[in-house]
Amino acid sequence: MPEVEEIRTIPHWVDNKPFVGAGGTTSPVTNPASGVITGHVALANVEESRQVINAAAAAFPAWRDASLAKRTTILFKFRELLNERKLELAEIITSEHGKVVSDALGEVSRGQEVVEFACGIAHLLKGGTTENASTNVDVHSVRQPLGPVAIISPFNFPAMVPMWFFPIAIAAGNTVVLKPSEKNPSAAIWVAELWAEAGLPAGVFNVLQGDKTAVDELLTNPAVKAVSFVGSTPIAEYVYATGTAHGKRVQALGGAKNHAIVLPDADLDLAADAMVNAGFGSAGERCMAISVIVAVGNIADELVQKIKERTLTLKTGDGTRDSDMGPLVTKAHRDKVASYVDAGERDGVTIVVDGRTVQPDGEANGFWLGPTLIDNVTTDMSVYTDEIFGPVLSVLRVDSYEEALDLINAGPFGNGTAIFTNDGGAARRFQNEVEVGMIGINVPIPVPTAYYSFGGWKSSLFGDTHAHGIEGVHFFTRGKVVTSRWLDPSHGGINLGFPQNN
Repeated sequence: MPEVEEIRTIPHWVDNKPFVGAGGTTSPVTNPASGVITGHVALANVEESRQVINAAAAAFPAWRDASLAKRTTILFKFRELLNERKLELAEIITSEHGKVVSDALGEVSRGQEVVEFACGIAHLLKGGTTENASTNVDVHSVRQPLGPVAIISPFNFPAMVPMWFFPIAIAAGNTVVLKPSEKNPSAAIWVAELWAEAGLPAGVFNVLQGDKTAVDELLTNPAVKAVSFVGSTPIAEYVYATGTAHGKRVQALGGAKNHAIVLPDADLDLAADAMVNAGFGSAGERCMAISVIVAVGNIADELVQKIKERTLTLKTGDGTRDSDMGPLVTKAHRDKVASYVDAGERDGVTIVVDGRTVQPDGEANGFWLGPTLIDNVTTDMSVYTDEIFGPVLSVLRVDSYEEALDLINAGPFGNGTAIFTNDGGAARRFQNEVEVGMIGINVPIPVPTAYYSFGGWKSSLFGDTHAHGIEGVHFFTRGKVVTSRWLDPSHGGINLGFPQNN
């Protein structure tokens, strides 16, 4: 058992203050780079879950009726505070997830893009008007918030993924209950404290720590009007089925098995750099990570050699040190990922770089697995069929573009993909023919900017609405159309003062 030090209790957050509850059930939180337990997170029972949900429900009427000017003023303040103190948040992420601090800073910055997008939400919430649609009859449309909404976020992006959702939800007039992963719950509390400092009224942003008990209450409680979820496909299916069965609007983003096609005309140095970056960043714990390289034609040997050379330069270690890649999030996850490498070895793959033997710059009890490159993978192997979610990069060899395309389109997932080529015609054909939601052309991780929407196809998304962008605004609002006739004009009196938004 690792040494226990600096034990603390990580609470819920309700009505702008921490709340532990009397349930007493907790789960350990561990520093992945040392194996040391650094805290225990409170796990809500049903009663405590309802207390958090009820706080969001009680705060909704006043927040719904708050002026858009007031909402966006608070959002701008939150943005400025986040920008000033984002290193604090990045260091919290590193301490509980394990990713290197620079990667955690990148996560915060990508999340802040959505905050900035939401600061301009006024333009997207305005409706339309038709005067004299019929004689003396006017028609106009409005978009209104839903009510209390839930966000259930995964361990791999404890700041960015919640920020895909809550800035838009709050700016639109909803109240929020965030259920973070119990593996790294502290980032959510830090964000809640920042919202309070920015002036957000009590009950508008709440944090519910917990496990399946808390999730099930969010999915079934009638006060919760919508649920945003990101995680594995089996759980996404469960969240979507359960939430919609209880009358909720649900967007559930699931798993992925992202392929990158490298055509014979590609710049192989660019492709090799991109494959290392996309395969091993954040220890491969990204839903947009490239996990399969599809090498077309006779370039495979040269491409694999270039990737190998780059992979061998990577330094695995404590994310607070001068490392390129940190540990995996838990020992159990580390062992699971390593078991796929074991299975691939039994199935006859060529292990080009073996991360199981890595010598990390970190404590012996850390959850270490170095970058792993395996070649001569076939489609019947578990290293190909399963979402590994770790630093394992597989190479498949095919003879043609058509064969590579068929591999991707035959798969159950459709989250992200990429093609590396200098042929514009091939790239244009690929973006038209591939059955995937997010596509990169000489870009390995095609996560769209905040004013576009994030989400995949097939078993990578359950529900019709993607995250952030205009689809996010539509998810967290609903439309009304008002038809009116006024036979007598009214008079508002005289006021020569300059009109103000209050």
